[in-house]
Amino acid sequence: MHQIMEGNMWLNDTIGFIPKNSWAIDPFGYSATMAYLLRRMGFENMLIQRTHYELKKELALHQNLEYIWRQSWDTEETSDIFVHMMPFYSYDIPHTCGPEPAVCCQFDFARMGGFFYEACPWRQNPVETNQENVQERALKLLDQYKKKSTLYRTNTLLVPLGDDFRYTTINEAEAQFRNYQLLFDYINSNPSLNAEAKFGTLDDYFRTLREEADRINYSRPGEIGSGQVEGFPSLSGDFFTYADRQQDYWSGYYVSRPFFKAVDRVLEQTLRATEMMVALLLGYCQRAQCEKLPMSFAYKLTAARRNLALFQHHDGVTGTAKDHVVLDYGTRMHTSLQDLQIFMSKAIEVLLGIRERYDQNLSQFEPEQVRSKYDAQPVHKVINVHEGTSQSVVIFNPLEQTREEIVMVIVNRPDITVLDSNWTCVQSQISPELRHGKSKIFTGRHRLHWKATIPALGLQVYYIANGFVGCDKAKPVKLKYSSDNSFSCPTPYACSKIEGDVADIRNRHQILSFDVRHGLLQKISHINGSQNVVEEEIDMYSSQGSGAYLFMPNGDAHPITEAGGLMVISKGPLMEEAYSYPRTAWERSPISHSTRLYNGNNMIQEFLIEKEYHVELLSHNFNDRELIVRYKTDIDNKRIFYSDLNGFQMSRRETYDKIPLQGNYYPMPALAFMQGSNGQRFSVHSRQSLGVASLKDGWLEIMLDRRLSRDDGRGLGQGVLDNRAMNVVFHILVESNISSTSNSISKPLTLSPSLLSHLTGAHLNYPLHAFISKKPQELSVQPPPRSFSPLAGSLPCDLHIVNFKVPRPSKYSQQSPDDSRFVLILQRRYWDSSYCRKGRSQCVSVVDEPLNLFSMFKGLAILNAKATSLNLLNDDIGMLGYPEQLEDVSQDGQVTIAPMEIQAYKLEMRPNE
Repeated sequence: MHQIMEGNMWLNDTIGFIPKNSWAIDPFGYSATMAYLLRRMGFENMLIQRTHYELKKELALHQNLEYIWRQSWDTEETSDIFVHMMPFYSYDIPHTCGPEPAVCCQFDFARMGGFFYEACPWRQNPVETNQENVQERALKLLDQYKKKSTLYRTNTLLVPLGDDFRYTTINEAEAQFRNYQLLFDYINSNPSLNAEAKFGTLDDYFRTLREEADRINYSRPGEIGSGQVEGFPSLSGDFFTYADRQQDYWSGYYVSRPFFKAVDRVLEQTLRATEMMVALLLGYCQRAQCEKLPMSFAYKLTAARRNLALFQHHDGVTGTAKDHVVLDYGTRMHTSLQDLQIFMSKAIEVLLGIRERYDQNLSQFEPEQVRSKYDAQPVHKVINVHEGTSQSVVIFNPLEQTREEIVMVIVNRPDITVLDSNWTCVQSQISPELRHGKSKIFTGRHRLHWKATIPALGLQVYYIANGFVGCDKAKPVKLKYSSDNSFSCPTPYACSKIEGDVADIRNRHQILSFDVRHGLLQKISHINGSQNVVEEEIDMYSSQGSGAYLFMPNGDAHPITEAGGLMVISKGPLMEEAYSYPRTAWERSPISHSTRLYNGNNMIQEFLIEKEYHVELLSHNFNDRELIVRYKTDIDNKRIFYSDLNGFQMSRRETYDKIPLQGNYYPMPALAFMQGSNGQRFSVHSRQSLGVASLKDGWLEIMLDRRLSRDDGRGLGQGVLDNRAMNVVFHILVESNISSTSNSISKPLTLSPSLLSHLTGAHLNYPLHAFISKKPQELSVQPPPRSFSPLAGSLPCDLHIVNFKVPRPSKYSQQSPDDSRFVLILQRRYWDSSYCRKGRSQCVSVVDEPLNLFSMFKGLAILNAKATSLNLLNDDIGMLGYPEQLEDVSQDGQVTIAPMEIQAYKLEMRPNE
């Protein structure tokens, strides 16, 4: 959505054009979420190409290649958008004029002599059209057109004419147009051929087709159509997993270059947080002096938006670019991340009132996590707390509800205290910092945890103090370790050996049991007495045919862990952890991992299991291997599971024996869950996009990384050997159904996440942003209490702020307040109410407490509120298809959003007098 919004606004600002037709021929499969977003942006038509070849054959057989795409939850036809699916293998000229590539290639006139393109592989090359051959050539071309037309319902036919890297010279364009015009002139001048051919745009095609569909009803008996365009069937669902031929499934790209898939998500959440700060600064300020900070940053903010949008390319975030292109993508994202963090460091000073206005001085704060270069893992800044001093930590909450969360920073010494902004003691715990390795796993530094409370869209300050009298110091964890001669107990912790083959960690809600010999999770016991088998395995596929796009394993994956690795259990009042460095066949294990449980009242964190896998497929030892984690549970899901589409909706997945293993892998941008016949759910939330499958009853496996020495013949021309060390983080939920329910497995409908699941995903993907002071303060000098809380109260828990931004920051000062210079984008979540209605939180629903834009903020007056399209370019809401005509928010400020919908509002804000 971010990418399309930025591009559409650029088009409108630059050439005054608002697009209505989507052209996307090269993504490897298609998500239904794109159809929804485009419809709500005012688009009317879509063209797509890469869908499974068997599906194309089935749709072509029934002339269903043109259809209405409808969302699975939509019972009122409000999300319908018209789609044209191209029918053949590729989008190049040999595969677009008709069903015979050897014939169509003869009409790719850029392959004639004098150009630099390869000759036709079918050994029949194009020749210049002239008066002697025009009849024979035109009839041959028209024959292909007629054959292609039998796959569609109407008499209007689309024949694209192009390919990658074409039309680079005037001569090439002239050759195509000159020859085709002669052919068209012949066809058009012979009425007996009963055809008319001409050049046109995509818009010309859809407009002509719709005019024909208005005149002639192409509907079939018993067919469910749409009021949008009559005469075509409606379809729901998505187009994963894509295969272009044989058993070549494109499920490998779900995981290729996972390091950069993770950076993409970090840039996205950092940009969103920055957009909010820019909007808040300009909303509360509106004076020339304090507008300087956000206005001076406008260019870099726009660059960050575009660098993130650029990486959404179908060879960017997919991990299917050449190494030097990946370097460029990575460098752009890294530069923007640094720019955004520098701005946020300065913005928090103004928002907290530490600095009245912007000046050129450096901020007194720096981000708590930094990256040294584009391909390096983020590193926590070490807080050095000297005797008699304190360091301040400022935390920003980018979510719409107040957050209570256990937070962590790295400190250089264990004997310290945590204080809140009122200088009140806060309970804390200290544990040793761990690193990947079987020896020297302790860095000598310490992890400090405490429970933080941060207001919605707000800032809160905490202090790390050394020598503060009157507060308990951070409580050291107790360590237990598996028998290992190389283990050295770090100071000042108490250490003991793990007795027996099973160890556990626990909190108020669950107990996790581990197989100590292998360091793997075995069982989850719930406080209510129920238990779940969750056998964790770390396995590898071996493959000779896999590449950046394709996953082609040689049989099933095999476990890589052996008995005798190192396991360290940490137990403290706020967090318990099991760390495992497994023994493997390699001297240096490609993986180590931690499992954590958190303690603290009224926290989402209490109910989840945090898994963090450190992955290093860094040597040729791992060539042509794919690393997975597999959870073998006792949930009888019958190999049916659900994975998300763009973090917006869930899609039902079923494992089929008739297709190979790789065809049963699906994308998992953010969430996958299984549900048993008794309603019990096992959900895995991911901090980055990966691939997921359920190959046997009760199993859920997720691919973590892949290293491939070969090219898979899909255009990249290289393998994927530029792996980076990285951390993959999951939040796992095991939930029980609280209402009587029928067997969910037999239901063909897609299920929805629980409210707890929605909130867990939001906390993982929109993390707190922490900043630390660069210099210590004397304990004798206590600063005044500082916090920033812009919302009048937490939003209802089913309302999510997708973004709150200034769309055109560089033009802000030239716009009048009537131009609605701010935008608020809201989503209303839909959740499965048969799971804990309040999601283990103190939430209310928008039905119980409607949101009013006029009273949403403290100290800010909202003016000129009006609903708009998701690309901000169409204010005629009626053309966007929303399920109910939106009430005029400008009159009463009342927000009306149906479940699952996303809605954008243009606002003008100014400080209350």
